[in-house]
Amino acid sequence: MAAIEFAHVTKSYPGAGAPAVNDVSFTVPEGVICMLVGTSGSGKTTLLRMVNRLIDPTSGEIRIGGEPTTGRDPIELRRGIGYVIQQVGLFPHLTIEDNVRVVPSILGKSKSDTAGRVDELLELVGLPPAEYRKRYPRQLSGGQQQRVGLARALAADPSILLMDEPFGALDAITRARLQDELLRIQRGVRKTILFVSHDVEEALKLGDQIVVMSEGKLLQQGTPIELLARPADDFVRRLIGGDSILRQFEYLPVTTALETLDGATSVPTGAAVEADTTLLSALLRMIQSGEPALRVERGGAAIGRVTLASISREVQGARAGQREAVTP
Repeated sequence: MAAIEFAHVTKSYPGAGAPAVNDVSFTVPEGVICMLVGTSGSGKTTLLRMVNRLIDPTSGEIRIGGEPTTGRDPIELRRGIGYVIQQVGLFPHLTIEDNVRVVPSILGKSKSDTAGRVDELLELVGLPPAEYRKRYPRQLSGGQQQRVGLARALAADPSILLMDEPFGALDAITRARLQDELLRIQRGVRKTILFVSHDVEEALKLGDQIVVMSEGKLLQQGTPIELLARPADDFVRRLIGGDSILRQFEYLPVTTALETLDGATSVPTGAAVEADTTLLSALLRMIQSGEPALRVERGGAAIGRVTLASISREVQGARAGQREAVTP
């Protein structure tokens, strides 16, 4: 695995009134999914394409594993980075197995060397090899083609994956299934993933980290919880939906409304939830169990409780804090 570091990265195009990317600095830690979100023209895709040198920065530096990308041959650099785009880009005249083994073949691997790896990857993305290996792209649905694209990106076992709105053209049901598939795969392979998305729900669902861009500038970087609970400004609040009670219920964990253990707080002996349970799931659990409070546990040990009153206080407090933060 490798971290991706952006150090004062700027990209300007001749004749443009403002930089496409303007003095952006942040780090994508090893093994996390970092979502790039923002309005159209905010610089998301430009930033992504500079990582594998499809575009070079005008100034600043991008480092992978501590090494500047501009010091490496672009072709050699790209062979070590998986790239998944919305259009998929499968070769129509090649079978699915040959599409998946394209990069290993370029690196000098024979068919016999890669046969097992191809089958392993097709299984990984939910396409049984015996059924799909000999098919052609035209014989697959859009969602199945995206799965092949992901398998191809993983074929050379890159430490980094770049994903540019890969699920954007798919219907909502297929998109949700592929998001779930990506999360399942990531739990096993732990790649460093930089993922451009125009869909905030997708960013909140997939992202360990979210970077919000606007007009080429980085406005805020943090976890989904941090952005929902403490948006940096009104733009981030509106984009992420930090003023939506439902979204806070969906993504904030019960620990944000935790009543910690002390002499005045009794620990419920009935229903319990884990510390990473969302407020929405906790509310539903209270309704189903009829319990006025839930015990919150971490690693099997009680760390406190959550109640309807504590959840209400947290949500109202967060909304009040957001209003103060964006009031001039």
